[in-house]
Amino acid sequence: MSDETADLTWITEQQRQILTKLSSVRDDIAALTAIALRQDGTLTAVLGEIRAMHAQHSRLADRVRDLDVQP
Repeated sequence: MSDETADLTWITEQQRQILTKLSSVRDDIAALTAIALRQDGTLTAVLGEIRAMHAQHSRLADRVRDLDVQP
């Protein structure tokens, strides 16, 4: 066994440091999760917009085709 001994004060301080770092990591995870969820929501909204634009283009193409068919 080594000559150095760990007293209760040292162990308590080490635990406090670990808990502080753990809290920081939890905050980081919460922030990154919020960013990921926001990006997911944005991607879903963009997909909906693209579908709507495709439908508009499709209707416009149908109208132009109908005009070309008329004598």
